[in-house]
Amino acid sequence: MTVGLFSVTSVLAAEGKIVATAGLSQLEGSGGGGLVPWATLAGYDSRDEIAASAFMTDVNVTDYRLSSMGVAVGFYDKVELSFAQQTFALPASLITGLGLNSAEIKQNIVGIKLRLYGDAVYSAYPQISVGLQHKQLDKATIATYLGAKDSEGTDVYLAATKVHLGALGGYNLVWNVTARATKANEMGLLGYGGPDNKHYQVMMESSVGVLLSPHWVIGMEYRQKPNNLSSVEEEDWSDVFVSYLPNKNVSFTAAYANLGTIATKADQSGVYLSMTGYLW
Repeated sequence: MTVGLFSVTSVLAAEGKIVATAGLSQLEGSGGGGLVPWATLAGYDSRDEIAASAFMTDVNVTDYRLSSMGVAVGFYDKVELSFAQQTFALPASLITGLGLNSAEIKQNIVGIKLRLYGDAVYSAYPQISVGLQHKQLDKATIATYLGAKDSEGTDVYLAATKVHLGALGGYNLVWNVTARATKANEMGLLGYGGPDNKHYQVMMESSVGVLLSPHWVIGMEYRQKPNNLSSVEEEDWSDVFVSYLPNKNVSFTAAYANLGTIATKADQSGVYLSMTGYLW
């Protein structure tokens, strides 16, 4: 599996922001970790600047492959707008076993995030942001077949992020907690709601990382998942990651992801690779 090459222009971002404080690019397009959106905004913009970034992510687990590409724009360190398109490749055995006629699922995600309070590094309390992600499948065939109620839906989340300078043996520590209200099945790739539940549920998500240097971060993430479909079991997600951020132009992330059971296929684990380029 390869992430490919990505060329970016020189960064005109705020000189005052520390490398890595822009976070990474989340699977659904928002700024944050890989699995979890954080309160931090994508990009290195200050309060009088605009920043833009683009990302590509590839997750290759036992029976599935998920690719996600997108862009995010930050306005004055206050508002983030994002767009991502996900492509979820299904194994031939599942297509045949369920009588499906499509080898992949595509989903578009439009996001917005608003910083409500604080700064992840400099304020005494965590940075707090609220966001939403509106998601829509290109086709409802598979979601409907599995019993989903809708082919589009909107997740709403509240996130808190804090960086503690020198808190862990002299190393910087970062943590994030996110509460997400959602109806999504497998992040929306299998539709929204189902016979077991058609209402919003609040799912908890979290991340923790240690900055080994100004350019290297290691950590782990956890994402709680709903279980709305009788036909396919859904389990929580987790990962262990390492990120390299050589400068404010680009970041690279590799992770081992454990996604549990997805659409009747158990023990879905494998490699997560992502790259983000900061355009200005």
